[in-house]
Amino acid sequence: MSTIYEDHAKIFKAFCDEKRLQILELLRGGEKCACVLLEQLDLGQSGLSYHMKILVESGVVESRQEGKWTHYKISEKGRASGIDLLRELTTPNTIIEKNKCCK
Repeated sequence: MSTIYEDHAKIFKAFCDEKRLQILELLRGGEKCACVLLEQLDLGQSGLSYHMKILVESGVVESRQEGKWTHYKISEKGRASGIDLLRELTTPNTIIEKNKCCK
C-alpha cells in the first residue's frame, strides 16, 4: 500500500525527464497513437513503453487500446491533480503553532 507521499512523488516523477516532457508536449496537440509517438521521438518501443508507464501511473496521461496499438492523451483529472498538488505544496502554511517558536 502506497503512502500519500509516494503518490505525490509519482506525479513529480512524470515531469522530471526530458523525454517525458517531450511526450507531454506532443500530447498537448491531442490524443496520439504510440506509433505516432515512436515516429516523432528518438526512442525505441521499450523506451517509449517505459516512459508511458510512468506517465500513466502518475495519472497525468491516460491510455486506451485500439487493436494492437495504445493511444495516449493528457488526463484532465490528472492535470488538475498535478496543479492542485503543486499549489498545495508551495502555499505557505499560515497557522502558527504556539510554544513552537524559538526565543
